[in-house]
Amino acid sequence: MSLVLGAMLGVGLLLVASPFLWPRGVEVAPRGRGLADAVRDEFALAGLPGSPIAAAVAVGIVLAVVAAAAAQAVFGVPVIALVAAVLGAAIVPMLVRARANRRRAANRAIWPDVVDHLVSSVRAGMNLPDAIAALGELGPSATRGSFAGFDDEFRRTGDFGSAIDALKARLADPVADRILETLRMAREVGGTDLTSVLRGLAAYLREDAALRAEVVARQSWIRSAAMLGVAAPWLVLCVLATRPETLAAYDSPAGTALILAGAAVTFVAYRLMLGLGRLPEERRWFT
Repeated sequence: MSLVLGAMLGVGLLLVASPFLWPRGVEVAPRGRGLADAVRDEFALAGLPGSPIAAAVAVGIVLAVVAAAAAQAVFGVPVIALVAAVLGAAIVPMLVRARANRRRAANRAIWPDVVDHLVSSVRAGMNLPDAIAALGELGPSATRGSFAGFDDEFRRTGDFGSAIDALKARLADPVADRILETLRMAREVGGTDLTSVLRGLAAYLREDAALRAEVVARQSWIRSAAMLGVAAPWLVLCVLATRPETLAAYDSPAGTALILAGAAVTFVAYRLMLGLGRLPEERRWFT
């Protein structure tokens, strides 16, 4: 009976912690978008559009093998080599995610300027394709290449819808999706309220970016504490592993269990800390 109650308690605690350990994000893509599409979006947002997923997996495997071999050569403990292999395999997705998050945060500040350029162009009498193509020269430098690609696509095919879809794929940003879908609707339906809608959207984007920046600044200590909490015990382990008797203890069954348990606790604690400080990200609804 005690075993059953303990198992039920463990399952309940896992269910309570699951939203923080595995938060819903780009990994679980909405409306039927698969994991491969979500990974391609991350690559595109990180500035690596068109990068093959197989190449990233191959690089991760190579880094895992190198890290495991180095750890085995230095420490001579298989379980430490196993942990090093897992960390080596995680380097590529961590770097891609970090770069994508930085670019996503930077893009929040430039989308209102993009909308302002569109409003100015439309009010000057330019049609929508020319107004969007002009952003390849007049828009923010971070997005000029993508909008220049729209100009090339539209001039080659003359299909506004397919050019918008290709632009959305290159930008891979939910805010860009909203802006471009607004332009697509204005192109297909028409109307005289496009400039007022775009001005309202720009005002909302500025307010949202300012609010997110303030919250991120206030919660930055959570991420710093999470990183310090993850790194500290493993740095201590590396220092202790310089003594032969410590390596012999880690190479025992009890030492192996201790390191594996420490790795599991570190992962759970890190995900909990990030989950507590995470702001909800917008999802791509129009893909």
